Amino acid sequence: MSTDHLSAAFAALADPTRRAILARLALGETNVNELAEPFDMSLPAVSKHLKVLEKAGLISRGRAAQSRPARIEPDGIKAVEDWLEQYRRMWSARLDRLEEYLREIQAKGDPEGTL
Repeated sequence: MSTDHLSAAFAALADPTRRAILARLALGETNVNELAEPFDMSLPAVSKHLKVLEKAGLISRGRAAQSRPARIEPDGIKAVEDWLEQYRRMWSARLDRLEEYLREIQAKGDPEGTL
């Protein structure tokens, strides 16, 4: 996923309604009517949220008779996950080094290690 697509994905994820829609779609494919049920908004408003998610590559919409069921696009979600994972690893390593440094400082300041 390019930087522009990643920006679109994060912009889409910034909205709590879209995150709730994705959470629902994680349970399986569904249509706009079912997605709209828990929200106090019109079907066209829900459709606009779906278009943002689709443009960001986080969902896709199919055709089944007169319905357009929505489903999560794993590749779009994976790109966001991969981007976040690189920073999670970096911060985890930094915090591990900080923890080690603090242990060293404590050991130097308290030779019996009781701090």
